[in-house]
Amino acid sequence: MKVFIHYEGSCEPFDVPPDQTVGAMKRMVKETFLVQLPSDNQVWHYLELSYGGAALQDSWALRDVGVVGGSVIRCLIKSEQRPVMHVFNAVTRETLQISGSEALLHVSVARLKSMVSLQSGLPVSAFRLSVLTDVQLYDCNQLQDYAIDAGTTLRLDTWDGWVEFLQGCLLGHRMAVRRHLSEERIVMRFQMRVALYIAAALGHLDLAGWLLERGVHAEEPVGVHPYRQWCRQTAHQDAGKCPVHVAVESGQLLILKLFTNKNLLTLACRDPAGRHSLKIAIQHGHRDCVRYLANKLFSVVSLPNLPLPMRIYLQVKHWVTLGQKRAACNRWQFTAAPYNAKGGHMLLVDGFSHPQMFSKSRNTAAKPRRGSGGKALAHLAPITPLFSLPPRPRPLSLQPIYLNDFKEMQKTWKQDGKRRNQNSLDRTKGDKFVLPPVPRENLLCSSFSQHCGQTPRENAIYCLNIASTFTEKPWIKQLNIARTLIRKHVHPVA
Repeated sequence: MKVFIHYEGSCEPFDVPPDQTVGAMKRMVKETFLVQLPSDNQVWHYLELSYGGAALQDSWALRDVGVVGGSVIRCLIKSEQRPVMHVFNAVTRETLQISGSEALLHVSVARLKSMVSLQSGLPVSAFRLSVLTDVQLYDCNQLQDYAIDAGTTLRLDTWDGWVEFLQGCLLGHRMAVRRHLSEERIVMRFQMRVALYIAAALGHLDLAGWLLERGVHAEEPVGVHPYRQWCRQTAHQDAGKCPVHVAVESGQLLILKLFTNKNLLTLACRDPAGRHSLKIAIQHGHRDCVRYLANKLFSVVSLPNLPLPMRIYLQVKHWVTLGQKRAACNRWQFTAAPYNAKGGHMLLVDGFSHPQMFSKSRNTAAKPRRGSGGKALAHLAPITPLFSLPPRPRPLSLQPIYLNDFKEMQKTWKQDGKRRNQNSLDRTKGDKFVLPPVPRENLLCSSFSQHCGQTPRENAIYCLNIASTFTEKPWIKQLNIARTLIRKHVHPVA
């Protein structure tokens, strides 16, 4: 087929087969137009082919993305800042690129964790960073203390048994989050704050609404893990961030409205740097959030016979909340007091104890059940009774005729069961019978997950996201592209 390549005002025809890959097309374009890409250590220049409003990847075939004869493909030279370092996320199995100048190699580990938290959506207290040689990076140190050079790949690990829980949070699956919550109450409350933080960062309304109904507050900081609460003075500064701050930073207007309708105190909540939500929205340039927060803060609350400005109303409500918290600490209302770490809980200190953050799955990190794998019981010595008990009556023995009759009844039951199973499966045609068909979907799902590392549903979502980038194509065409990509992924596995 013949396609046209548009590059810098000129359009040239190319005769290519339908299964031609985009990478081979780029090589043909370089030879035809004599494209020279400058080399730079900090900036990466590359050639990009776009069709239908989407950038084409090198491994794609032209007919897979709907390119037919007579189509026009745009050719552009793009430049991109080379990433200073990479971070492998053990939760999502993806690699994050940390862009910037080489001055980034001289910042603190705490600053790097803040940047990783913004890109991944995870709070800083839910993961740790380490070099691939399993050397943990502590917040108080500088990156140059670990001799980290440009292009180094770091590893992001979470708490053992949290991988499935965080995956459900990132996808916004409420049932998955609920199923993988910890059985320990104090850890479960911390997990729910982490889940609300992620839902606010990624805009998962269903998950955020469910967590608010369970009693999680959007104006409450995520904090640190309960096992580290004894040394919270050395915790990361961003551990004091609240879900409402993350929602404003990410520009999630619907989440922000949900938090504000639930509790107006979220308008007066300040982050660790002392900024309120309106100031955060202004600094990040989210106009919709700025407009909504300004209208709320400068509105009037109508009370019975007493209209109050919003700022005064927030101060009064803040005083009332402080009084309720102090009253909750009273011994007569101990059930409403905050549930924090207490004596007897595990204590983790950086550099002195086992970190317990190796991204182990819930099955491998689960503790053995009581009585299933404990220590072997020692043989106890016989105890001499202080007084003698009356002898127990001997149990009645059944006659042999009853036992023989019971055995014959068991044989009869087994023979009747075999006849019923044979009648249900025996769809005879002459001397042959047809077995019930095995559904191909189950075999395909298991083999696909085994070879590709993701479920067919996740693969379908991935292909639909790719097809939606073809913004110049109608929705039906995008759906056909997604079907073609799914078929390409499934056929090699099948």
